[in-house]
Amino acid sequence: MKMKSLLLNLLTLTLITFVVSSCGKLGKSKSKGAITDGQLHGVAPGGKYNLPKPPGMVYVPQGTFHMGPSDEDISYSFTARNKQISINGFWMDATEITNNEYRQFMQWVRDSIAATILNYKKAGGDGNEIIDWKKATTIKWSDPKTLEQLNAMIVTPDNRVFGKKEIDAEKLVYRSEIFDYKEAAKRENSTKPRSQFIVKKDIKIYPDTLVWIRDFSYSYNEPMSKRYFSHPAFGNYPVVGVNWKQATAFCEWRTNYLNSFLESKKRVTESDFRLPTEAEWEYAARGGRSQAPYPWGGYYLRNKKGCLLANFKPGRGNYPEDGGFYTVRADAYWPNDFGLYNMAGNVAEWTSSLYYEGAYNFQHDMNPDIRWNAKESDPPRMKRKVIRGGSWKDVGYFLQTSARNYEYMDTAKSYIGFRCVIDLPPTAGKKNK
Repeated sequence: MKMKSLLLNLLTLTLITFVVSSCGKLGKSKSKGAITDGQLHGVAPGGKYNLPKPPGMVYVPQGTFHMGPSDEDISYSFTARNKQISINGFWMDATEITNNEYRQFMQWVRDSIAATILNYKKAGGDGNEIIDWKKATTIKWSDPKTLEQLNAMIVTPDNRVFGKKEIDAEKLVYRSEIFDYKEAAKRENSTKPRSQFIVKKDIKIYPDTLVWIRDFSYSYNEPMSKRYFSHPAFGNYPVVGVNWKQATAFCEWRTNYLNSFLESKKRVTESDFRLPTEAEWEYAARGGRSQAPYPWGGYYLRNKKGCLLANFKPGRGNYPEDGGFYTVRADAYWPNDFGLYNMAGNVAEWTSSLYYEGAYNFQHDMNPDIRWNAKESDPPRMKRKVIRGGSWKDVGYFLQTSARNYEYMDTAKSYIGFRCVIDLPPTAGKKNK
């Protein structure tokens, strides 16, 4: 009996050992770097963060500054009261978006529409059809046969000059799809389906080149209207004639363009490119000089040699005195201490913020922002967006970092451009250990 009991105990111990060792083998993951020792280690959403430094962008570090006038409010409008604000770090385009950069967006839209007409498609990973960009980028726009197939994109015969077949700018339409986080975050909307917060709209994206004539009555500016966006001499000049809707569409496309590439390489997607908020713009423009009225830090528009420091309307209207009659290159003049060019003058810049006269009185002191996704039925005052920085046709007052102005979101001007920001860690370009 003792012998049987001993054998039974040995057999039981052997089975327990086998089960424990088997469980250990079954629980061990074959994936690289996985740890399954019964302890909490966390699970990363993807691979290591290795996005390179965004081309053409500089990092604006987090900090605190006094938002509002650094000098007398000469108009006594009291639309910008001085207030201490804290801003999170972000990346910002060192220059305004140029004609060449915006043209990349325009040609992507053009090619995607043409590829759809020509049925240049292939099966995507999820089973849906997607554009075959290898074929789309080989479309010969100078080939008469190709133009015949793309007749739907060409101006009609009665709109042609000397019979020349040209792309109809009205047909260059970007299909925008965004998720309205602000609306979805409201408590009363917590039980509503996600589809109610997806906003879809078609946006015509070709710049309005006629602004050069429309903005200045009894003035000869036709050459700029004909050449500014289309001639290579102006390739590195800031794009103008772009309204707020088109600027936000560009940001949306830029986001999808980057994330599509990252997904193709099985890498983690990134946050959205967007227009800066009014507070972010002013913080970036000051370049760390909290109380200075201009981005270069001084109280004057000239340096000690008497040279003008920005592109604007000096004196009573000596436009060419600063070196540029209209706009100048986006990287002209010296950058501020953050490495940002033309945060004063050249072209005024769109922000994402709604213009409200008393905004400073109630907005938060941490990343302040007032947004309103205006609908077509909204009154005009709800369609006003803050523009900052002053432009080539403005007097020196509007070049101050604190000067506020606005324009309607569906209006394009020859003196308003934009630049993008993106929320990325300051270590972009450095591999995580």
